[in-house]
Amino acid sequence: MAKKRKGNPVNGWVILDKPAGLGSTTAVSIVKRLFNAQKAGHAGTLDPAASGVLPIALGEATKTIPYVMDGEKVYAFTVRFGQETTTDDAQGEVIAQTQRLPDEKDLLEEIGSFIGETDQVPPKYSAVHINGRRAYDLARENKDVVLQPRRIRIDELEMLHFSKDGIADFRIRCSKGTYVRSVARDLARKTGSLGHVIALRRLKCAKFLAQNAFSLEYLRSLEHSSNWTDVLLPVETVLDDIPALAVTQAQALKLMNGNFLPVSEFGSVPQTDVFQAKTQNRLIALVRVQDGMIRPVRLIIQ
Repeated sequence: MAKKRKGNPVNGWVILDKPAGLGSTTAVSIVKRLFNAQKAGHAGTLDPAASGVLPIALGEATKTIPYVMDGEKVYAFTVRFGQETTTDDAQGEVIAQTQRLPDEKDLLEEIGSFIGETDQVPPKYSAVHINGRRAYDLARENKDVVLQPRRIRIDELEMLHFSKDGIADFRIRCSKGTYVRSVARDLARKTGSLGHVIALRRLKCAKFLAQNAFSLEYLRSLEHSSNWTDVLLPVETVLDDIPALAVTQAQALKLMNGNFLPVSEFGSVPQTDVFQAKTQNRLIALVRVQDGMIRPVRLIIQ
């Protein structure tokens, strides 16, 4: 007999404006407790020192996390030039310094070389796995951390403000897997200097924007009201771009029981790899067509 989960069957998305100084896993635990939810997860780790959009999935929404992970990200960040640190941000120890500070012209000339697809080496203090362990755990144990370059894409990189004292503000729009700390490190090196991030804020994660995110303080103010209507988004919020197929209640029951539906039962089906199956406008599964049959990929029980 399956062990009953503690908490309530809360399903949906909460878009947290994570404060700086709080780890993503800790933030998820806090939100899970506030909602007394049975299950929770997040889409896209945000550095503890960073603030901004952290989408948190509750209950059945955890099954749709991949559709957020693949979305583009937008960040605002500030770089201090002249110093490189162990973590490529202000949390680490300074390991190298230089008197050579880039000027505005240097930076503008190099920014363009970052646009498009490129190979990027993540920071040693990152969540990348090396032989089953996180790179930051190995780095904290003073073990050698050799990270392989990973393919990333940067669509936009612009300098918002430049100060002659070696500090500049930037905005970046990029693909998943992009480390802003690495961008800052590499940009500084390309100008003949050194640099690290001193402030980082995620403005967008997939379709979720910072201006629509909720602070922990606001969520805590609702803890005893049981009125989560304004902050809990439907599970299918992240599936807006995925076509839907209407099924009858009888067909829905078959899918929920793990059975397949013949494509011939429908006049047409969406021509995509995965699509939604809905009954009475309620999402019941993510499905795909294989060998003439509609097969469930993920059942959504809510």
